[in-house]
Amino acid sequence: MTTASEQPCYTLINMSMDSEPPNEMQLKNDIENGDAKTKTTALKNLIYMILNGEKMPSLLMPVIRFLLPMQDHTVKKLLLIFWEIVPKTHPDGKLLQEMILVCDAYRKDLQHPNEFIRGSTLRFLCKLKEPELLEPLMPAIRACLEHRHSYVRRNAVMAIFTIFKNFDQLIPDAPELIHTFLEGEQDASCKRNAFMMLIHVDQERALEYLSTCIDQINTFGDILQLVIVELVYKVCHVNPSERARFIRCIYNLLQSSSPAVRYEAAGTLVTLSSAPTAIKAAASCYIELIIKESDNNVKLIVLDRLIGLKEDPTHEKVLQDLVMDILRVLSASDLEVRRKTLDLAMDLVTSRNVGEMVLVLKKEVTKTENAGEHEDTGKYRQLLVRTLHACSVKFPDMAAQVIPLLMEFLSDTNELAAMDVLVFVREAIQRFEQLKPIIIEKLLEVFPTIKAVKIHRAALWILGEYCTTIDNIQSLMNEVRSSLGEIPIVDDETRKAKGEVTEDDTMQGPSSQRLVTEMGTYATQSALSSAKPKKSEENRPPLRGFLMEGDFFSGACLATVLTKLALRYVEITEDQKKRNAFLAEAMLIMATILHLGKSGLATKNITDDDVDRIATCVKVLAERHSIMSEIFSNGCRSSLHAMLLAKQAEEKEVHKDLFEKKVISVQADDPINFMQLLATADSGSTEDQLTLSLTLATMGTATKKEHTDISSSKLSKVTQLTGFSDPVYAEAYININQYDIVLDVLIVNQTSDTLQNCSLELATLGDLKLVEKPQPMTLAPHDFCNIKANVKVASTENGIIFGNIVYDVSGAANDRSVVVLNDIHIDIMDYIIPASCTDAEFRSMWAEFEWENKVTVNTNIHELHAYLKHILQATNMRCLTPEKALSGECGFMAANLYARSIFGEDALANVSVEKPASAAPDAPVTGHIRIRAKSQGMALSLGDKINVSQKKDTSGPK
Repeated sequence: MTTASEQPCYTLINMSMDSEPPNEMQLKNDIENGDAKTKTTALKNLIYMILNGEKMPSLLMPVIRFLLPMQDHTVKKLLLIFWEIVPKTHPDGKLLQEMILVCDAYRKDLQHPNEFIRGSTLRFLCKLKEPELLEPLMPAIRACLEHRHSYVRRNAVMAIFTIFKNFDQLIPDAPELIHTFLEGEQDASCKRNAFMMLIHVDQERALEYLSTCIDQINTFGDILQLVIVELVYKVCHVNPSERARFIRCIYNLLQSSSPAVRYEAAGTLVTLSSAPTAIKAAASCYIELIIKESDNNVKLIVLDRLIGLKEDPTHEKVLQDLVMDILRVLSASDLEVRRKTLDLAMDLVTSRNVGEMVLVLKKEVTKTENAGEHEDTGKYRQLLVRTLHACSVKFPDMAAQVIPLLMEFLSDTNELAAMDVLVFVREAIQRFEQLKPIIIEKLLEVFPTIKAVKIHRAALWILGEYCTTIDNIQSLMNEVRSSLGEIPIVDDETRKAKGEVTEDDTMQGPSSQRLVTEMGTYATQSALSSAKPKKSEENRPPLRGFLMEGDFFSGACLATVLTKLALRYVEITEDQKKRNAFLAEAMLIMATILHLGKSGLATKNITDDDVDRIATCVKVLAERHSIMSEIFSNGCRSSLHAMLLAKQAEEKEVHKDLFEKKVISVQADDPINFMQLLATADSGSTEDQLTLSLTLATMGTATKKEHTDISSSKLSKVTQLTGFSDPVYAEAYININQYDIVLDVLIVNQTSDTLQNCSLELATLGDLKLVEKPQPMTLAPHDFCNIKANVKVASTENGIIFGNIVYDVSGAANDRSVVVLNDIHIDIMDYIIPASCTDAEFRSMWAEFEWENKVTVNTNIHELHAYLKHILQATNMRCLTPEKALSGECGFMAANLYARSIFGEDALANVSVEKPASAAPDAPVTGHIRIRAKSQGMALSLGDKINVSQKKDTSGPK
């Protein structure tokens, strides 16, 4: 059923809302009596008002009399828009008498000597849907096919194409006419339009033409080559036996000079053939496109095509031979392109080419060291480290080559890359026993150069855990001594603060420097009094510097490391004197750290937790109980081993799921898919990809239909806008795409009267914007119609759409009637998708985001795990805390949640809930949820969503 809201509209015009619209009489006066500029302005205002729903029937004749005969090009262009949007028929569907005059004027324009006027008139005729207007113009349109100018000829072809598609009775010989035209045409754009028409209306003639010139395809223009690719795809998809005839044609187009043609040809080749040579040719073409194209968006789109190829198990084997070619894409400067490239290469790498891949990554690492420090350089270095880490885990033979190179990063100023190296080293030293000596030696070598406190602390822990020989223990102890400087620390710092110098300092002498004052006299400044304190601060050993800055957590870590070393040293050394000396030195270092923490010399005093930790370590060394020795010597390593195993099992589970998704099994009795009869999600790879991509572009992302209940169907998204007893009933189906919302509103006239100028008036609250005003319409008694309205979405937050329906009752003298609509609430959950990130990235974002919303837990759920599961389901977030960390019953639970919106906004949440053991079994859980986001709207909207959905619906069916 055709409604007013479905009238064709091809032109979008931006309307200024800050000025008062002119009235009808003023417009009529300007059109009849104004000069050219005034008439142009009046015509523009008239177009604005018609677009806003005004009819203006009385101005039709003034426009025909005073504007249509004008030769001004601006007026002629505006008239094309005017005749496109103006109503051309009576309410009963009959053509207006005035349109005969318009038709005659455009017949003259089709014979105008100016090619621009002819061409633009032909383009306008493509938009007409009234055959009565088009029929008298057909001879003039045919004549334009023979015009000397290509602009007129190509628009004439498009006009004939559109008219034949809509009203084939007006020009029944169009395919034959255009085929004849195509054979004699030389202009590329005209040939492209003619060929495209034949594809859609007469494929046999299109194939006949293509067969005559198949050897000359490489000489054609890119616009014609693109249409040829489309034809080959359509023909081979419908009739697979034709593949052998045209596959060579597609291969030739892979060598086209146009990137767009090569891209389309590669995509077509993949869909038409699964032969290894075809896949390799298409993948190589994609890789060349990524390398040569400068636009990062193009690179990402083509990379996604490559990743899509990898998803097919039969194609994956072919791509594995192209890993080194794929790594050439790393020459791009964009971080996202590099990330996707490294992920793809890591998925495809095999034992045959992993050695070459590691060499390439080593070169990239060297490049980042030579490049200037930039934010993306540090992140790229981190990506390289993670990839090398993954290579070593996947192929243990590579670890020996990778580790020495990565160790150089520990002294790097980029803390992220260095921390990733340490995570890798920790895993490698635990898993690969044969690499332990190399790792320990290299780590001891770079230990003095480490500048970052977190890296220093983590490296110290690894050395303390895995230094097991006397030589390694002594070497580490020497490094600790040099890193702390002279001890006791408090006495040494006090001496330096008083200005006392050591023999090394006095040998340099109290050198002075002569300075000239403003008066011209000499002033002497002692280097001993001014420069020394600064120099002493600069020359502080690393570990002492951390302690003086108040980071006593490093001191607690050092105490643990010294305890492990001392207990191990006592076990493997027979000499009692050496044992006692080592124990005494370790205890002295711990005592001096405690003394420094209490002295007030450091920027911050030591915390009670660190005091307890260091004191415990001193007590363990003093007593050396067997249970404590076992915990320090073996307990930590056992915990690390268990954590790595859990991580490994989790990764295996993920890979297993991915592998199961890749396995394609086709049974002999599988149903045949008919696109018109099946849901989009059920149509497999046999669906026409051009049709599918067009559907996705117009209808949004296709989602897999997993449930058949009503909650997952379209009915669940229908919102009732008015009551059943209202004169006009309305309900809306809300279809949410990525960046816009389409409201499909059903309006039913429940009265026995004809409703005129029935219009839907909408307004928005929040970060929503109404794109266009819906057209008014007339509803017969008990009639219904559908109106579509588009709402643009700019960010992730809750929004409200409200409005009313306004109409006139035919024959009634009263004012316009209004029916107020219920509010439509747009849920934030429609834009949020679960995502994952590392713990380090989560903590970094948590510190960076400034908007926080704290929600108090108020629920009727009695179990901690059940509450967490309920929140995950309600918020569409993913739990980053591992399942093993959440397992068990301790009366308390803390979990980190993460999600990302389709606009790229991050949402973080921390759930802290408890249920004390003393509480009754049916007591609800208590606690709070903290939400952090970059924008205030997202933090508040997510908090509101949690508040609304905290309580579980326990009411059963009535």
